[in-house]
Amino acid sequence: MFNRSATKAIATMQDRMNRMNRLFRESYSPEVPEEALTTTSFAPPVDIYEDEHTITLKLEVPGIDEKDIDVRIENNTLTVHGERKIEKEEKEENFRRVERQYGSFTRSFTLPSSVDPGQVSADYEKGVLKIKLAKKAEAKPKQIKVNVGSERTLEAKVHGKAA
Repeated sequence: MFNRSATKAIATMQDRMNRMNRLFRESYSPEVPEEALTTTSFAPPVDIYEDEHTITLKLEVPGIDEKDIDVRIENNTLTVHGERKIEKEEKEENFRRVERQYGSFTRSFTLPSSVDPGQVSADYEKGVLKIKLAKKAEAKPKQIKVNVGSERTLEAKVHGKAA
């Protein structure tokens, strides 16, 4: 059994630990404006579509100037690099909440051998970067006509007669 002074000491220690934990949580919480403003990287979401002629990537990059986006292919890897800059300097105490991420990003994609690296285009419209990768001619599907023996042979089999 604990006496009163031991119980009081334990309660005081727990209270101090709870306050320290709360301080650490608040200091490192992503909801703290100071931290959100200093975010240095993020990964924009991407959708990838494929049809028989092209592979298309759509990256969501709103608020980024086209001059701050770099798209390149090197060693069979497509790399998209960009940066979202803070629009204007504000004193951090003016912000109530900052959820948008700022800073640089890099997304890399290994290209399949079916892609023609010389046939790539990129368009930027309404905050979406659309990259089209054309497939090589030999990678496109080809339909092959299947020839079946002569009509006479088929007729003979159907009617049970010899040719």
